[in-house]
Amino acid sequence: MTLVQLRHLISLARTGSFSQSATALFLTQPALSRSIRALEDELGQPLFDRIGRRSELTPFGRDAVERARELVLAADDLRDSGRLAGDAQEGVLRIGMGSGPGAMLMTPLLLKMAQERPRLRVEIARAGTELLVQALRERALDALVVDARSLRPAPDLNAQFLHDMRGAFMVRRGHPLAKRRGVPSFDDLLGYPIASTPLSDEVARILVERYGPRAHPGECVTLRCEEIPSLVEVARQSDTVLLAIRAAAPDLVELKLQPELAATARFGLVTLRRRTLPPGLEVVRELMAQCLRDPPARSAKPA
Repeated sequence: MTLVQLRHLISLARTGSFSQSATALFLTQPALSRSIRALEDELGQPLFDRIGRRSELTPFGRDAVERARELVLAADDLRDSGRLAGDAQEGVLRIGMGSGPGAMLMTPLLLKMAQERPRLRVEIARAGTELLVQALRERALDALVVDARSLRPAPDLNAQFLHDMRGAFMVRRGHPLAKRRGVPSFDDLLGYPIASTPLSDEVARILVERYGPRAHPGECVTLRCEEIPSLVEVARQSDTVLLAIRAAAPDLVELKLQPELAATARFGLVTLRRRTLPPGLEVVRELMAQCLRDPPARSAKPA
């Protein structure tokens, strides 16, 4: 058995189609069929049941593909270790960032790498947590900076360097809610568009506990996207109320509700366990400590 055969097995298990896997692997379909058949002959057990045009893993095949993934990942780690051992100033750093960390970290990271490690190739991907975790597991990314509370617990993920950042409702200066006397209620906010990035289940739970069922993001948020800078700009130019980490928009006015929001995002650096860390990751850790910090509290003053 070879690593090539194991990669063929993993691909076919993912697609369930000889034709799709053959195309993805740049093989002919007969060549892929021969590779899988040879692997089955060597193992002495069928790996797939052919059901119409679909190929589904047998019980033995399910166990085999999990062990094949471990072997392929170990082999890739060994290869990567050799490539990275020569010069930590070179190589590729592929980082996935959630909406909050992306707003705070992306520009400082690109600038620092351009100035201090010009030979290191840096690639940054932006997406929701689930898609980023999938890319990490598929080795399309080396590490993630995301809200650790949005992660599903899994034995293969390692989250470190956690930084809590306070969330807040914010509006532009001159907003009717910023000028009114007294403390606004959540019901007052519902008279305006509410914008946010996708929120973790933990934040959704806190919102409902503080302000009732209408505060669930699925009910109250009218503008939702992954890019905080776009939402901040909308809040600057309209009466939209922005729900985001406070540090993402220090020029906006924070609304102090009753009861207070008291919710935080917990940003962490996520990697795969037992995987060789890429060059330049220490720079990401340093910038997380510098950038993922709350600004001094500023609130709306009654008119």
